[in-house]
Amino acid sequence: MKLALLAGDGIGPEIMAEAKRVLDVFRKEGLSIETEEALIGGAAYDAHGDPLPDATLKLAQRSDAVLFGAVGSPKHDKLPRDKRPEKAILGLRKECDFFANLRPAQVFPELADASTLKPEVVSGLDIMIIRELTGDIYFGQPRGVKGEAPNREGFNTMTYTEPQIRRILHVGFKTARARGKKLTSVDKMNVLETTQLWRDIAEEIAPEYPDVQLSHMLVDNCAMQLVRNPRQFDVMVCGNMFGDILSDEASMLTGSIGMLPSASLDANGKGLYEPIHGSAPDIAGQGKANPLAMILSMAMMFRYTFQRADIAARIEKAVRAALASGLRTADIAGTKSKPVTTTEMGSAVVKAL
Repeated sequence: MKLALLAGDGIGPEIMAEAKRVLDVFRKEGLSIETEEALIGGAAYDAHGDPLPDATLKLAQRSDAVLFGAVGSPKHDKLPRDKRPEKAILGLRKECDFFANLRPAQVFPELADASTLKPEVVSGLDIMIIRELTGDIYFGQPRGVKGEAPNREGFNTMTYTEPQIRRILHVGFKTARARGKKLTSVDKMNVLETTQLWRDIAEEIAPEYPDVQLSHMLVDNCAMQLVRNPRQFDVMVCGNMFGDILSDEASMLTGSIGMLPSASLDANGKGLYEPIHGSAPDIAGQGKANPLAMILSMAMMFRYTFQRADIAARIEKAVRAALASGLRTADIAGTKSKPVTTTEMGSAVVKAL
């Protein structure tokens, strides 16, 4: 197993350090794991003048999977847009064709009280949000700002091709088939022609999966339903922008964005695995970061890229054991317990393994 480790910025190096400790457990058990590290994001810009250097991209392309920390920092916010740290993750998705983003939102029983919603609303929640990553308004052309003040105009283009829509919908149907056999396709077809096409293609594909119940929901209603009755959902499939917003909303149902992993897969199962919480520069270097989303992202790596569900289950069980012991990092501690450090939480998972 050849892994590219891209820690990135902010809390990225801290949480990656805990992931490496977990990898070491399996190495000692005899699992063949090769790792190579490289700079990305703001750290890469500072060293090489580019947030995604060629060497980093080539490492990602020749690896079996990529473990990714986070990118972004305030000191880079005023750089030209093509030099900002966030361009690195967009570049990786595009160049490696990581088109399918899987974001589970699961409430661990030990954390039901950590959500801002009532425990009876979120208890037992287990949703999978599938987001298309390489199309939509984030990549559409033309885009930009034109004109002079006070009459400037900003513009972006929402666009999807039929092949892009079809392949992400197939991922949605196949994922639903392996879970609860319910798929909710999210669109805004009453306003946007792009998403009318999305809905039309979903209806065309549905007969290929007669065992999966397909429903459609407008994105604004979906945002409301996620906080009103989130357990009605099993698998949701969304375009790039809607998926970006809804998956972050769903993360807070679980109590903390620091708990949520993700996988971004290509057509062959190769993936980029990252927590969804971002670089959190305000707490970087303070030992406050929650490493569990990073560790759970690694569990997804073993499940989806390496087809080792046994290892994935062991990691997930170890995370639950750490939580069951009462340990909490600051983001999930509440007012009743003393927060532990990033390293202490990582140590608890390693001990449980």
